[in-house]
Amino acid sequence: MDFLNNLSEVLEGLNILVDIPRKDLIGDSVKNGEALVSKNGALSVVTEPESTGRSPKDTYVVKREKIVNEIDWDSPNNRALSPAVFESLLNDALKVIKNKEKIYITNRVVGADSSYALPVRTITDNAVAALFTDNMFRPTPDDISKSVFNNGGFTLIALPYDKLDQKKYLTDFPEEGNIRDSDLIVAMDFVNKIGLVYGSAYLGSIKKLIFTVMNYMLPAVGVLPLHASANEGVDGSSALLLGLSGTGKTTLSADPERALLGDDEHGWNDLGIANFENGCYAKLVDLDPEKEPEIYDAIMHKNDYLEHGSIVENALMYPDGHFDFYDSRLTQNSRGSYPLSFLANIKESSVSGHPTSILFLTADANGVLPPVAKLDESQAMLWFLMGYTSKLAGTETGIVDPVSTFSRFFGEPFMPRNPEVYASMLGEKMKKHGTKVFLINTGWSGGPYGIGKRMDINITRAIVNGVLETNLEGAEYYEDKLFHFHVPQSCPEFGPEILHPEKTWDDKEAFKKRAQKLASDFSKHFDKVYGNKNIDPEIVKNCPGK
Repeated sequence: MDFLNNLSEVLEGLNILVDIPRKDLIGDSVKNGEALVSKNGALSVVTEPESTGRSPKDTYVVKREKIVNEIDWDSPNNRALSPAVFESLLNDALKVIKNKEKIYITNRVVGADSSYALPVRTITDNAVAALFTDNMFRPTPDDISKSVFNNGGFTLIALPYDKLDQKKYLTDFPEEGNIRDSDLIVAMDFVNKIGLVYGSAYLGSIKKLIFTVMNYMLPAVGVLPLHASANEGVDGSSALLLGLSGTGKTTLSADPERALLGDDEHGWNDLGIANFENGCYAKLVDLDPEKEPEIYDAIMHKNDYLEHGSIVENALMYPDGHFDFYDSRLTQNSRGSYPLSFLANIKESSVSGHPTSILFLTADANGVLPPVAKLDESQAMLWFLMGYTSKLAGTETGIVDPVSTFSRFFGEPFMPRNPEVYASMLGEKMKKHGTKVFLINTGWSGGPYGIGKRMDINITRAIVNGVLETNLEGAEYYEDKLFHFHVPQSCPEFGPEILHPEKTWDDKEAFKKRAQKLASDFSKHFDKVYGNKNIDPEIVKNCPGK
């Protein structure tokens, strides 16, 4: 593929700004009319209405022969794109770039561990997008030469406001079954290490494209990528917290007694764990300074705006420059991007040793899971494969009762390889390093959503602290025969009743029916998704409902 050579030729005749100072990126974001300056100095950015979140149906993996057996093409998240269509897209992107007045280039890396840091070169006409990479990706380390990826980094082209005419590709490539009549596309070529964000102004498209690339590349070099937050205790022990949106991953990892490595994406290799990113991309809807003071303070810096650089995306801002995070008319998915250095309690290196504890967070709206359960190796691999949480009534049209939701590895859209690869790596690392895994239910107790109550955050924090400090050593457990895990008989911080979910329900028969329904949901989903996969029988037998 000669695209990179052609790109270099096109760029030669343009006004190119390479790795300009952060102040200049911030200033240009305002001068170019891409952002407004808020009262507190953060940049307020509003993207197009159709571009306030990821677009999974417009996200593709280029299906080249070299990787055809490595990707789980059965997953609806791995939409295949032919090399011919991708190359046509890149050529059209070149024509767009050639007519731009100004192009920003940033050279950063993804990965705090230099041994597998991936150099990323972002090329964009949008100063906010370039600033986002400055917030989220890391400066190139002095020892980048030791990276396994230093023989060729990744190139990302971002044209956020140039709308794509996919009808053209429908006409030119009628045999291409996945292309939609849409005006945006996000595509990844793992073989040639090129990514394209075309027509999507949502900054998360850049972040998640690179995360997906890392999740493809790292297993081949012995690194397990994880959609997880991570922190470290004063004794140097580290922990990983995995969970989908709404389960408390960011909130529970922000602990004044433990230094934060990162809140979203980490790798685990033979030396330990390391954050991928240099910043955070936090949800801002209903942001409460009392409940999430670290995020609030990071966004609400009082510095001069040229010293700030936090990006507040799609949150309502009044004419006087104040944000209203409780007004979700623009989107429920308002976001804030800021460097990790804006947080008070972080570990600057963003690396730590092997985790002593891993927490799988789930918000069970059925109210039938205990607040904490211990998982052995095969049980952990099963729950890792399932990635269970609940969608609540009102979150989507037609949902009137909690719906069981499964997103494997707690981040399915971004894990492109065949699922047994990630699951087996987790099991191997748990066994090798003696890591303990616990399931933490941050959802409901005493009944389902609408009847029971959400787990008290103070109880959840007490449980998390107990797990992280001692792995609940010395606790006696009972076996849950339906869900195939072990539940502690007692915890010192509160009475034992809450550890037995059935005891918190007034209607015991209703509890049994609800628990059986959830177990059945597990079994049906497992059979549907993994029935034709090469899953170890030791894992299969731990699936609820089997």
